[in-house]
Amino acid sequence: MNAVVGAALPVFGLIVVGWIAGRTALLDRGATDSLNRFAIYLALPALLFTVMAKADPAAIAQGRFAAAWAIGVAVPFGAAFWLARRRGRRVAEAGIWGLDAGYANSGFMGIPLCLLLFGEAAGPSIILTVLLTATVLFIFAVVLIESDLRRGASPWKTVRRVGPSVLRNPLLLAPLAGLAVALAGWPLPAPLDRFATLLGGAASPVALVCIGLFLSHERVGGEIGPVAALVALKLVGQPAVTALCVFWIFDVPPIPAKVAVISASLPTGTGPFTLAKLHGFDVQVTSTAILVSHVLSVATVSALVAWLA
Repeated sequence: MNAVVGAALPVFGLIVVGWIAGRTALLDRGATDSLNRFAIYLALPALLFTVMAKADPAAIAQGRFAAAWAIGVAVPFGAAFWLARRRGRRVAEAGIWGLDAGYANSGFMGIPLCLLLFGEAAGPSIILTVLLTATVLFIFAVVLIESDLRRGASPWKTVRRVGPSVLRNPLLLAPLAGLAVALAGWPLPAPLDRFATLLGGAASPVALVCIGLFLSHERVGGEIGPVAALVALKLVGQPAVTALCVFWIFDVPPIPAKVAVISASLPTGTGPFTLAKLHGFDVQVTSTAILVSHVLSVATVSALVAWLA
């Protein structure tokens, strides 16, 4: 219970603050977009850079961790994709449903939660989940969607079209720069260290408040059955499969294993909603799944934190 009170509740408390600010019109949709950009392009990259730059290089190479994460994502993604196809949805929309079930909110929620729970030792592992989610999973989903929408186009052409924008993503470049510093054994100059620490310190509160703002502005709707299935796959299926992989199949070391399970248990991030809206799909199922998964995760994530911590 100390872990829940000390780590989980403050994280959810900041989300509630953002939700209240949105519902009372203290901050509008424009503020949500601005805060989101600040978090993604400035604060989170600074945090990712400092954590990786100070990490032990031996803790960064985690092949078994990555394999467990991949299986933990693939199973709920595949189940949601199959469910969507069974209900007559096209491949592109089924890919969105797959993201709803496997796209954890690792960047905005996972980083502050895991650092509060396990300290700096959790840094490389949680950042690896952010990188894998924001690059490998997201690129796979985009290629799947674009290949369906542009039938006849080569998947490699889609990769070449999408790849440059991904490679310019600060959430990828910042930790890679920090990794280069760590592998080279260079100490961070004091002014740079202080600057990045100050900027990165704003990442967690701003990102969490931004989640609350997003949730306050989205409408609830869509089919109850698919939403319930997607939320169950996300909050129960993904952490269960991931726990099976890290604890029994791949025998991942304790802290990275716990980070993997905590990250897998987090609610659906806003990435699927962004893709659905960008391509003109019905966003009701996705937005509702995001909202419901965040509300229910107060109980599910808190219970998991109490068990693992």
